[in-house]
Amino acid sequence: MAARTELAAPAVGWKWWLGAFAILFGAILIGAMVGPASIGFVDATKVLVSLLPGIELATDLSELELGILEVVRFPRVFLAVLVGAALSLSGAAYQGVFRNPLADPYLLGVAAGAGLGATLAIVYAGAGADSIVPIIPAAAFVGAILGVLLSYGLGRTVGGARTVTSLILAGVAVAAFLTAIQTFVQQRNAETLREVYDWILGRLVTTGWSEFELILPYVLISAVGIFAHRRALDVMSVGDEEASSLGLQVGRTRLIVVGSATLGAAAAVAVAGLIGFVGIIVPHAVRLVAGTSYRRVLPLSALLGGAFLVLADIVARSVLAPAEVPIGVVTAFLGAPFFVLVLRTSRRVM
Repeated sequence: MAARTELAAPAVGWKWWLGAFAILFGAILIGAMVGPASIGFVDATKVLVSLLPGIELATDLSELELGILEVVRFPRVFLAVLVGAALSLSGAAYQGVFRNPLADPYLLGVAAGAGLGATLAIVYAGAGADSIVPIIPAAAFVGAILGVLLSYGLGRTVGGARTVTSLILAGVAVAAFLTAIQTFVQQRNAETLREVYDWILGRLVTTGWSEFELILPYVLISAVGIFAHRRALDVMSVGDEEASSLGLQVGRTRLIVVGSATLGAAAAVAVAGLIGFVGIIVPHAVRLVAGTSYRRVLPLSALLGGAFLVLADIVARSVLAPAEVPIGVVTAFLGAPFFVLVLRTSRRVM
């Protein structure tokens, strides 16, 4: 009965939008201000607004400080926004199609495939951990897509790719197989272990705006595919049989949503490495405060996911400054206890 009531829930109200945008805007400004070179709130805001086409505001910053903001900090902050939004949106989509609050973007072999692709690039193509463009992202992206295709193909041979259980079990099997290959390659090339683990632990390293521009089209395509099915995800929450009786093509919808979510997650993983728990923490937190309708969950997850990763990145580059903690370590530190919370509350939320 609760599921049917939720289907009639109104769209995202202006208060939710205003709050989410305020949090994201604040996170972006904090990310731009924090660092070895201190930047004031007013100057950071002016430079941020000046990034918009046709707007240029005068500041008291020196050329060096202006360059730090425009070339170093804002590219990194906006990359964090894009990666966080992609992972959170993908996580919410996976949780919708699989009706499982513990599902995340790495469920169908995305992480394992990306890890194998990046490992092969580092070992055999001679790419260092800082060679962000173009070898490692391309290899990780191809590996992530390959992992999902293998999972879906195996799931089709078992359950016609129509059942949740067959897809999840296929993803587990494929992930284990690809991880085994990656481990073998690493063992045979121990001299590259540091480079591989630098990537696997996750990091937001930028060389200007190139990484942001590299994944932006993929994240936008992914978001369009997911948002176009937000009502269908609400219908699927009542179960496959009831959704089919209401006229929804469940198998087709699941394929499109999973494909779209995987595209966004693969693009994020390609430039940022394996950053876990974002796709679990943010969508679940949104459900706790805004309800379970995917007309709320999807847009709020995207906005707050971007803010969350910006703040996590601030912690990663500040807590041991001038050294930098891998951002994947920060999200795992926050995500582990949150995972326990999800386990305790999943029956009440989903």
